[in-house]
Order: sequence, then structure tokens, then C-alpha cells
Amino acid sequence: MQHNKINIWIRIGIAVCGVALFAVQFVPIWRIDLDAPQYPEGLRLLIYANKLGGDFDIINGLNHYIGMKTLHANDFIEFTVLPYIIGFFALLFIIVAAVGNKKFMYVLLGLFAAFGILAMVDFWRWEYNYGHNLDPKAAIIVPGMAYQPPLIGYKQLLNFGAYSIPDIGGWIFIAVGILLLIFVIIEIRLNSKIKNLFQCLQ
Repeated sequence: MQHNKINIWIRIGIAVCGVALFAVQFVPIWRIDLDAPQYPEGLRLLIYANKLGGDFDIINGLNHYIGMKTLHANDFIEFTVLPYIIGFFALLFIIVAAVGNKKFMYVLLGLFAAFGILAMVDFWRWEYNYGHNLDPKAAIIVPGMAYQPPLIGYKQLLNFGAYSIPDIGGWIFIAVGILLLIFVIIEIRLNSKIKNLFQCLQ
């Protein structure tokens, strides 16, 4: 029925969101910036959907002294499955836009929100293991010290200040999620107005 169809402009917006998600495959999703007196230019770890970028080789060398594991993309199953998950959602957005069914859009919002929550929980878990599972034979050991980077925001780690924030891909994810929520709210309000109109006509 017509009242189950998504507004054409919202369908276009959903399709654009799907295309934007495809672009996430090629840009960094998250980044962790490290500032210290001995590195006035700073160090940056870039996290893509399928690889690590930035100064991770230098960061690996520094982390070795305090007993942290070195970072290698092959050690993370996320880098294998994440490109497929992103591609799945990008395609799902486009399918929902093409079909134009409101119920599909509501399901899409639920799935996308669940993925976002699970992704952040997994990222926190990775950071926790990375910062707490230290080599007891490390050259530098500070009793009681852990080096878990912040999930988001700033944290002081010895003489390094760590900033964890979304990068281009992360901001695309956030924008897509916010837009999808706005689209759902608009459609719910439109649906409510249509129902009220039918009731008035009866």
C-alpha cells in the first residue's frame, strides 16, 4: 500500500548514504594521535577497514619497550570481516532505497545501530587487551601501569598524550546513522499525519 512506501526524497537520501558507506572502504575509520616532548610533530595510528596506517611501525618500536604487543593487521580478524560488513550495509541501504518499504527502513536502522554498538564494544575490548596484556620481561615496567588508549577522547599514558577520535570513515558512519534516524523520525511523523487525515475523512 502507498502509506507503506518511503518518501521519494528520503529514498534518495538513503541511497546516497549507501554510496557513502562504500567510500568508507578507502579512507581511515579511526585514528589515535600520540603527542610527547620527544615527538613534537606527533605520531598517528590510522585504522582502516582492512589495514593499519600512519606511524604504526614507530609506535610498534616504542611499545616494545613497555611490553605491549606489536600491531599487525594479520592478527585482527576484524580486518578480514569488516570490509564485507561495510559492503553488506552499503548494499542494504541501496536495496531499502530501491524497495522503498518503511518496515525495511526500520529494520535497517535497528541493524545499523546494533552494528555500531558492537563495533565500539569490540574496539574497547581490543584496546583493553592491547593495553593490559603486557610482557613481564619488558625493558620498562611501571608497577600497576596499564596502557589502554581511550575509546574516544584524551588520556595521558606516561609522557604520551593519546587522542582517540573518528577519522573520515568514522564520521561518515556517524553521519549515516544520524541521517537514517532522522529519516525514520520524518517517516513516522508523516505516517501519523496520514492516519490522522484518514480518520478526519471517515
